[in-house]
Amino acid sequence: MSSSDYHLHEIWDAGIVARMKYISTRGQTEPMSFSEAVMTGLARDGGLLLPESFPQVADKLAEWRSLSYCDLAFEVMKPFVDIPDADLRDLVDRSYATFRDPAVTPLKRVGDVHILELFHGPTLAFKDVALQFLGNLFEYQLERTQSHLNIVAATSGDTGSAAIYGVRGKERINIFVMHPKGRTSQIQERQMTTVLDANVFNLAVDGTFDDCQGILKQLFNDLSFRDRYCLGAVNSINWARVLAQVVYYFYATLQLGKSDGAETVRFCVPTGNFGDIFAGYVAARMGLPIGKLVLATNENDILTRFFTTGVYSQGSVNPTLSPSMDIQVASNFERYLYYHLNEDCSGVCAHMEAFAKGDGIRVPLRGGQVDPLFAAGTGTTADTLAAIKSCYADEGYLLDPHTAVGYHVAQQHLNADEPMVCLATAHPAKFSDAITQAIGEDLAHHPLLDALAGKPSRCEDMTADVDQLKAQVLKHVS
Repeated sequence: MSSSDYHLHEIWDAGIVARMKYISTRGQTEPMSFSEAVMTGLARDGGLLLPESFPQVADKLAEWRSLSYCDLAFEVMKPFVDIPDADLRDLVDRSYATFRDPAVTPLKRVGDVHILELFHGPTLAFKDVALQFLGNLFEYQLERTQSHLNIVAATSGDTGSAAIYGVRGKERINIFVMHPKGRTSQIQERQMTTVLDANVFNLAVDGTFDDCQGILKQLFNDLSFRDRYCLGAVNSINWARVLAQVVYYFYATLQLGKSDGAETVRFCVPTGNFGDIFAGYVAARMGLPIGKLVLATNENDILTRFFTTGVYSQGSVNPTLSPSMDIQVASNFERYLYYHLNEDCSGVCAHMEAFAKGDGIRVPLRGGQVDPLFAAGTGTTADTLAAIKSCYADEGYLLDPHTAVGYHVAQQHLNADEPMVCLATAHPAKFSDAITQAIGEDLAHHPLLDALAGKPSRCEDMTADVDQLKAQVLKHVS
């Protein structure tokens, strides 16, 4: 079945409500349902899919404050989806039953900030929050249409293993995951390559994550190949990924309102692909009282440069201790650009075409800033190591290097009237070498990760070439 057939026969169950339509940032794709958007991934005109509007929920926040994470996820997601309520509840409950903390994303006070721990899922990374849900959602859709899906993904570290764990063993799904060879942590690589299920294929690409992401987009823009082999996306170009991440912004804000009486909250988000912080932007547009979204990058600072200068221009990728952020082309930036340009699709097309040719994107500053909702800062390798060391010495809390970048930048944007939440994107044991370098002791371990040592692995090498990627798909798909 081609992606154009994913109308899912429109009415599945008596009484279903078609809630929201989805449109492309580039304006050349017909509006579609949530179910179509999930299976489509990247819009057929090369743009990214977005809901046609955002529900306004400010008047519901007080009653949502007492909800469990799963109940809150159901309420936040419901206006965006075309799935019967009972089925959505079941998908949510099954997806978060795999998490090791009953709160799913617990909030902990660490010095001057609150740490939102997003790493209690199966692969100990924040990507699990979205990809456990997306894996179950894919399976649900495919069962209803008696179809198959070939997922092709690019990862800078954590997306790959989270996506694999979300769909491993599912009989209607194959998954092909590209990672930049030698540019993820050894544990991140082992988490992917030691999964030997028959539907999982790991590909080590000679290049950077941006190279992987580039050939992924080339593949999806080959519409005849994409349709013939039923390709699907789990990268954050898939709207369902963003939607699942919106929930924990609501959860953290409502928890702080309940415990501290906070009216507005700040969030500091370590990011490379702009997906995690874009989820916070969506939450703010829905009416969540977010005082500031503080974007934190490492030396690969294209996003920090944009929000401080108005210029979005690609540089070379520098390997760092926070490899999941070693990115110079942020795939979700186009979604934000669409809103920054007041939903002008032609403007988005012009800017993205210029960027693809190597030109930078320039937007005017307003009052010396790009957007009053955003602040931005950079944490260098030295800053990262210092943050890990000082946080452990002062608070007894271990930060992974990505969270340490956020922790460092968060200190520069504290406000006495607005609590600061720093998103913790991975368990420190995933980056034990960085912890040892910072503290001088090998303190970061987790039994799940220690058990990977010595396990057999499977992976194939390839160059950063879309034809080689097509050949891998053809080799394993009948």
